[in-house]
Amino acid sequence: MIQDKAMQDKMMNAFAEQTKNMYNPLRKINALLVENMEKMTDFQLEALKAYSHMGLSQMKQATEVKDADSVRDYSAAQAEMLSTLSKKVLEDAKTMADMSMEFKAEVEKVLEESRSQAFNKAAAEAKPAAKAPAAKTTGAAK
Repeated sequence: MIQDKAMQDKMMNAFAEQTKNMYNPLRKINALLVENMEKMTDFQLEALKAYSHMGLSQMKQATEVKDADSVRDYSAAQAEMLSTLSKKVLEDAKTMADMSMEFKAEVEKVLEESRSQAFNKAAAEAKPAAKAPAAKTTGAAK
């Protein structure tokens, strides 16, 4: 009965350890995901704010058009604003791509660490298992 209890405790401890090892990488990836979502959301909100300011500025300038000279000035400002907008869109796309690549690298790092730990643990467990039959054989030979 005491042996059954000890065996049951050993199995539960092994299960708890395996569960911890299994969920630890998932927890790390989840934390990275939340952090990345926060970064991207902040970035997108700032980008939206900048685009909104550009659009509102153009609307305000349009309300000031009163004659041919102001139409010419407004048209020139429109061309300049479109150039600025296209540069901003390209910069923002590059920033988003960089953030995505950084996230991908961090996830790959976590997965590689997890794979490495699992491999090392399996190798460590295989060594005593490989030695155990040899010890029994040696004991039988005596």
